[in-house]
Parts: sequence; C-alpha cells; structure tokens
Amino acid sequence: MVCPPAPLAFDGRGFAGLPNRILPLDELKKLLIDDATPRSVRDGVWRELVVRARRDGPAWVIAAVGIAMPGLRRTAGRLGKGWPGDSSDRDSELLTGFVDRLRSIDLRDSRIAGKLIDAGARAVKAAREREAASDAIRVRTTWSLPPQQPWDHPDWVLTRAVAQAVIDPDEYLLIAATRLDQVALATVADKLGLSVALAGAWRRKAERRLADAIRAGELDWVPLVPLMRGSPDPQALGDVPGRGGPGGDCGRSADAGPVPGGVS
Repeated sequence: MVCPPAPLAFDGRGFAGLPNRILPLDELKKLLIDDATPRSVRDGVWRELVVRARRDGPAWVIAAVGIAMPGLRRTAGRLGKGWPGDSSDRDSELLTGFVDRLRSIDLRDSRIAGKLIDAGARAVKAAREREAASDAIRVRTTWSLPPQQPWDHPDWVLTRAVAQAVIDPDEYLLIAATRLDQVALATVADKLGLSVALAGAWRRKAERRLADAIRAGELDWVPLVPLMRGSPDPQALGDVPGRGGPGGDCGRSADAGPVPGGVS
C-alpha cells in the first residue's frame, strides 16, 4: 500500500507540525511515533485517518491498522502472558477490537490512537475471560456422566444402523453372528442359503457402509424405542451356535427383547 504504482498517501499540508507535502504512509507512521511530534498533531492526524477509514473504504482501514502497528505490537506482547490459545487468535481479537472501535470512536476525544488500541486490548481480555469461563463447569448438583464414545454395546450400534437403513436385517444378523458371537462364516452362510464367498463379500460391503456411517456420525442420535418393531428378529439365527439374538451371550436373558430399550 506504500509502493508504486498507486501508493496511499496523506496530505500533510493542512497540519501544522507535519512536513508541508504529500506524505507516504510509512513516513507518516514514523512521524506519529516520534516523541518530537506534539500530541495535538497526532490527534489531528488520527481524526483524519478515522474519517477516511469510515468514508473511503477498506484500504484506509488497513492503513489505520498499519500506522498503529507499533502500538498494537507492544500491546500484543503485553497480553501474551496468560493467553490460553494460539497467538494468532489473540492478534485477531486485538485487531477486531481496534477496527470495531474505528467505527464508533468520538472524534472530539483526545488520544485517539491510544483509545483505539485500548479497545483492541479489551477485546483480547474479554476473549480470555470467555475462554476461562467455558473451561469451568458449574453445577448445583452432581450426576454420573456417560462415558465418551465409543461406548455403545455393539448390538445397539447395529440396531441403529438398521433403523437408519445403513444395513438391512440380514446384514445385521450376518455381522452380529460372525463378528460378535464368533460363529463360523460357513455356518451362517449355510443358514442364509449362501456360499461362503458370497456371504463374505456381502459382509465386507455391509461393514464398509457401517464404518462410513459411524465415522460420519450418522448413528449417534438414533432413537431406538420407536423403531423396535423394525429391528431384526433375534430368533432368525436362533439355532446358530452362540447366537441368541442381539446381545448374544453377553448375559442378557432371552426375554430381554431384540433391542436394549431406551437408549438413543
């Protein structure tokens, strides 16, 4: 923005204390941070910069940020201690607060640049407080939290997959019998009237769909109780060794039904 062919520039001819000519922005920045430049001159220039940022578009917003960069950089350094996240997030909050304040600062104020930078610092502190508040869990009572997933019984996962039409009931029974109950694939294939090769290929395709659905989160929140009627028949492979319906030999009685009710 300060390089040819069309650099932004500031007309210093209307400001006592500035060179009586058009000033490149990098030169203007050096003048504004020079201790020899009176505060009244700095405030006058910053009032004009704020007006241009509001009136002349994004280029002058960026110009105002660039001219304030020495002060912004010092402030970012001071705010680095205790910042919980990435420094780029802190810098983003600082710049956002600065730019937001550009739109509303009272131009009758003094110390314009300082107040803009202070607004950025307040934005960083507010973000840090929000982060700290989100880390604390305040409760009035205690309760047991469910363990993080994966925590489902495999039968529940398979039942939800049937409910979502990811697999069909026969695929449910094929996977459950051979994977959960360790029944030989040949035994299940014979029960289903399939060759071992065809049963293996069918199972692979079903398991691939099931894995994709689990990774995509499609089975996370599927209510089971309303869908019990459409669940696989637990007795469909009842005479296959080791398979007593969903849940298999995991300790559930035969009267428990095909679906662990009430889990969603």
